[in-house]
Amino acid sequence: MTFPGTPRPRPRWHHAETDLDDFAIVSYRVDPDALARHLPRGFAPMKMTFGDGPGALVSAVAFRDRDFRFRFLPQVGIDCGQINYRAYVTAHGRPGVWFFGTALDHPVVAIPRYVWGMPWRRARIAIEADWDAAPARWELRAEQAYCEAAELPGPLPLLDGFAGESDWLERLTHPTLGWYRRGDGRVGTYSIWHPVMRPRHLAATSARFPIFERLGLITPGTVPHSVLAQPSLHFDIHTPPRRFRA
Repeated sequence: MTFPGTPRPRPRWHHAETDLDDFAIVSYRVDPDALARHLPRGFAPMKMTFGDGPGALVSAVAFRDRDFRFRFLPQVGIDCGQINYRAYVTAHGRPGVWFFGTALDHPVVAIPRYVWGMPWRRARIAIEADWDAAPARWELRAEQAYCEAAELPGPLPLLDGFAGESDWLERLTHPTLGWYRRGDGRVGTYSIWHPVMRPRHLAATSARFPIFERLGLITPGTVPHSVLAQPSLHFDIHTPPRRFRA
């Protein structure tokens, strides 16, 4: 049975929407205890059983925003690169993702950073993809972070740590709730919606994400667990974020 997705909340006037081009989820297996040290009380790593033992996952999610716009200001659209750094967690029993931070290649980063207190910063980001090549290729360059990946032949295999396609579609590609540490030290939250992904399976030929290294979750030579990518994906973002209350 294929994961059916989640119902789309009714878009509101204060929400935002965008199309994410050259979208990729580059995931790493990490030690759950190391990840737990970075989470607030009531939050826990989403533990998984891999072929050789227990673990957890974190991801760098990179894409190019195309025509990002607030619904109350439809005449103003933004195009830029973005990278979200996240971990798969439960918050007081609810599944979702913990955001370590976001890099955005646009001055509008000032709104989430200074108005909403989110851990966002400005960075130069270059993302390129050739979906018609054989194999298809995807590449990210952003300061010290980089990833080069090529599509693997054949259908998407069973991903290590997951029971099947519905499992990884729901947990790895479809979390709709997120939490983060605000600038004032409190926890913030927001939600999104997107249709079910139909990703292509790539393998990284080289990759490095220093933010995960600084957190003590991976080392420079760590090989990604998986790279799932899609040419384009629509997103609804339920802005503004708000304070989290358990």
